[in-house]
Amino acid sequence: MTDTPTPKPGKVRLPAEDLRIFSAALLEKGGLSPEHAATTADVFVWAALRGVDSHGIARVPAYLELLAKGVANAQAEISIESTTPAAAVLDADRAPGPVALSAAAEEAVSRARTTGIASVGVRGTVHTGAIGYYVSKIAEQGMVGLGFVAGMPNMGYTGVKGPAVATSPLAIAVPTDPSSSHAPLLLDMATATIALGKIRQAKASGTPLPEGAAATEDGTPTTDPATAVMPLPLGGAKGSGMSLAFELLTSVLVGAPIFAAFHSDDPKGRKHRQNALLIAVDPAAFGGTEGFTEGVGATLSTLKGLPVADGADGVHYPGERSAAVAVERTEHGIPVAPKVWRELMENAEKFGITPPTPLV
Repeated sequence: MTDTPTPKPGKVRLPAEDLRIFSAALLEKGGLSPEHAATTADVFVWAALRGVDSHGIARVPAYLELLAKGVANAQAEISIESTTPAAAVLDADRAPGPVALSAAAEEAVSRARTTGIASVGVRGTVHTGAIGYYVSKIAEQGMVGLGFVAGMPNMGYTGVKGPAVATSPLAIAVPTDPSSSHAPLLLDMATATIALGKIRQAKASGTPLPEGAAATEDGTPTTDPATAVMPLPLGGAKGSGMSLAFELLTSVLVGAPIFAAFHSDDPKGRKHRQNALLIAVDPAAFGGTEGFTEGVGATLSTLKGLPVADGADGVHYPGERSAAVAVERTEHGIPVAPKVWRELMENAEKFGITPPTPLV
């Protein structure tokens, strides 16, 4: 018999649906429409369920601040521009990322049903959130989803002194047969060795950082959290090269360059914004959906059946562990850190919203 997991000291656990409703209510009070508030809350809860707490419920207070300051546009007028059936550009008008990218994912799937493959560029959004969510939504429709994001430079670049490129993420979701035991494959990664949030956590605790993970303001690698200000690219030139490529595939492609503007003399170039590209691929256009999902299943089963290395706890594919975390958190609730819970309570009191009751 397995004991019910207990959260770390100070953390509370809440049912996912309660957190979804509560988060949506707060975001609606923050200025979003009921529909957009629900969409944004769903992205946060999805991330929290999968253990990606940095992009989970902790983002609610941050988004309320973005909305209050006008950095995110609560009344954004999203528009679609297209000159060909297989491609489009979604102008987000500074809408929160979950709103803009959810709409882009739907648009990509709709077009791919006709064209076999379709891409939608997103121009001028604000913090995309967990990009794995959007490609997973594409995979739920039986298609392969790919996503790229470019943001504000906050990471080193090989050979450059100081911050140069962004910790731009890449995500790929591949559907599996719903009747199989395999969760969809979900590769969701940043181009940085370590997240900025991890550097802040290490700074607060005084814990040394891993070698080659972070750098000082002038780009010198350091393990001292007190002097570290930015992450270093994953794999050195590989990670920085990927980030630069994503800037070209997203920002430059949709006519809204970030990198060049950021490093120019124009102060407007430092205004926070992000761009993205979502791609939907319909297996039906490449020989058939059934054969594809069978092949995916066979591939994953083969991987799982390979000999386990000494000291390893098993063989896992991308997305498998987080899917298991989602099952556990769906059953036992989502843990929320004390600081985040306090911030949520403060906003609830401010807006006159009754918060959900934590699980015992």
